[in-house]
Amino acid sequence: MDALVPLLVTLPLLGAGVNLIANRRPRVQVTVSIVTLTLVLAIAAVLLGVVDAADTPLAVSVGGWPIPFGIVLYVDRLAALLVVVSSVVLLAVLLFSVGQGAADGDEDTPVSIFHPSYLILAAGIFTAFIAGDLFNLYVGFEILLVASFVLITLGSTESRIRTGVVYIVVSLVSSILFLAAIAMIYAALGTVNIAQIAERMTELPQDTQLVLHLLLLLAFSIKAAVFPLSFWLPDSYPTAPAPVTAVFAGLLTKVGVYAMIRTETQIFRDNDVNLLLLIVALATLIVGVLGAIAQAELKRILSFTLVSHVGYMVFGLAIATPVAIGATIYYMVHHIVVQTTLFLAVGLVERRAGSTSILRVKGLMKAAPVIAVLYFIPAINLGGLPPFSGFIGKYALFDAAAQVGTPIMMVLMVGGIVTSLLTLYALMRAWNLAFWREDDDDLAETEVEARVGYLGGAPAAGIQTERRVIPRIMTSATAGMVAVTVALTIFAGPLYDVCARIGDGLLRPVHLEQLIQAEVDE
Repeated sequence: MDALVPLLVTLPLLGAGVNLIANRRPRVQVTVSIVTLTLVLAIAAVLLGVVDAADTPLAVSVGGWPIPFGIVLYVDRLAALLVVVSSVVLLAVLLFSVGQGAADGDEDTPVSIFHPSYLILAAGIFTAFIAGDLFNLYVGFEILLVASFVLITLGSTESRIRTGVVYIVVSLVSSILFLAAIAMIYAALGTVNIAQIAERMTELPQDTQLVLHLLLLLAFSIKAAVFPLSFWLPDSYPTAPAPVTAVFAGLLTKVGVYAMIRTETQIFRDNDVNLLLLIVALATLIVGVLGAIAQAELKRILSFTLVSHVGYMVFGLAIATPVAIGATIYYMVHHIVVQTTLFLAVGLVERRAGSTSILRVKGLMKAAPVIAVLYFIPAINLGGLPPFSGFIGKYALFDAAAQVGTPIMMVLMVGGIVTSLLTLYALMRAWNLAFWREDDDDLAETEVEARVGYLGGAPAAGIQTERRVIPRIMTSATAGMVAVTVALTIFAGPLYDVCARIGDGLLRPVHLEQLIQAEVDE
């Protein structure tokens, strides 16, 4: 199986190269991109089955250098599961973008640029997930940073260039902090291999460990959009084309969360900052959802809920028990899928109504009932209504916190419940105004002014674009993602069992000898 592991990265890079060569053949590019991501999905599914059944990770050294001196690709249950979920999301968004490109041409997503950049972004995400050393994790971050800057500025409009510059500056600051932390760790310990760092970290004084810990945490928190380092996200994501916004919202912040999970559970087990993480989690939950309530534009509402729900993942990580880590992984998978689906549904709303402002859009329940359903199901899921996966994930997190039972855990549970209710309020208010309100109801206009008139000054409250045709493939891709969100509920038992095993495994130390033995066995 070791030969399959490097293919998770090399296939997207090879596909990007082929797409660059075929820059004047859009059909070839589409075919290459779909085939590449389908193959990665199949390989990741096989690897997940193998590592889960064997209860042993796969470790592959690249370039002929023995572990730990060379680049190590490390696939355990967590890495394999996230590659599977990411491949599903990337494939669905790709199909959505194909439909948009067929309808609009190169106006929003120039095909010759989009497909190579998209596959390079995928390669960066997969590299980050299977990196066995900190420097390779950094390389994964930089690959996806370069690709994401190209994607976020597609169309070269003034707003996209402006937000793209903010995004790249913030990301570079995060990268500089991360690289500085890597240099300090290598100077102190003589290695960047994660397993070897974990073994040697206890040799350092507690103060030195704390400095390294906080530096890495700061770098990853910027990537994950943890409050107060989330200021860049609500302005950056909504300006990008719908497919780009969807994949960014679903995946890019989760790469930062993944890095936090990996380092907190494996490198800094004996130097925890869990109290700090709990405080940050509560602030992220509350501030993010309050920001969502103050918005009048659907993409900005979802961007703030994205920030808010990262707080649930930080909350679970700070509880630091196997049950809590498993619940965090389950909620992370849920959020990747549901958040992406909601952004795709909003993309359909924008094309059908010519706007994403809830003050301007109305009457979609009658005019576009399919879109109404495609928005409603993931919206109530994200809001945490039972029996959906959002409720299951939050309940599991609250149960893990209740088992610890400290006062601050109780405060976080209350904060999580309030955040869930306010999320549901923000999303259902948007539903009521954009879908349920009649298109010709003059009284409704008066009521809107009376009840939510304060939203008139919100960013993008009056935005209006042209209405466009919705190709069937865009609706089908969104419907497919809605089906996946439902599947997370139907198959919650088996999926949560896998996540529970991930939680148990992450809190068990991985020794260098185990990696070497894993490579020898393969």
